[in-house]
Amino acid sequence: MPVLEPYLFFNGNCSEAMHFYARTLGGKIEFEQKFKGSPGCEDMPPDMAEQTMHILMSLGDRKLMASDTGGKPHQGHQGFSLSLAYTDLAEARRHFDALAAGGKVVMPLGETFWAEAFGMLEDKYGVAWMINAGTKPM
Repeated sequence: MPVLEPYLFFNGNCSEAMHFYARTLGGKIEFEQKFKGSPGCEDMPPDMAEQTMHILMSLGDRKLMASDTGGKPHQGHQGFSLSLAYTDLAEARRHFDALAAGGKVVMPLGETFWAEAFGMLEDKYGVAWMINAGTKPM
């Protein structure tokens, strides 16, 4: 069975975003490669060459990968949300607030019919997140 691993694209701030996610969520940056020094990237302008070609963050047994576009058009993050599930409401609240800082809350973290708490936000990098905490019998 394949493993689904999300891959995000950024417009020059990939490294900053991924290191923020690692700090905020308790993840670990396992690998990061800039365009500079990579085959086929010898003629890139210096500012683009310093952008991230590939970065891998582990979060528990899951991985989140990302890249800058290397100067190609970037349409933003549309049509998806990254979802985090917590058993501990306080931990969910802490991560929700940290991810929302500088971004925008789409739906405040609050009780729902399926969870003790659920909320949606767009972080300061334009990535959409959904946070679930606890479950309720249905």
